[in-house]
Amino acid sequence: MSAKKVASGFEKSMEKLEKIVDELEQGNFTLEESIAKFEEGLKLGKHCRELLDKAEKKIKILAEGDDGTVVEKDAGDSLDG
Repeated sequence: MSAKKVASGFEKSMEKLEKIVDELEQGNFTLEESIAKFEEGLKLGKHCRELLDKAEKKIKILAEGDDGTVVEKDAGDSLDG
């Protein structure tokens, strides 16, 4: 999946999640409808976290090596290692 598709999917999911939060805050649902919306929100939140985790794994940090050259490290790697 391309970075643009991931970003677009994340943004759409966040928009849906924000809409659900707004709807729940208005309190116009029955208890059953509120629970269903809440469950949908939890699923969207999980999906957003998964997309962020994937993006984080792709992030590379450029750091200067001991010999002065530029080296790439994964986002989770220590900068001094």
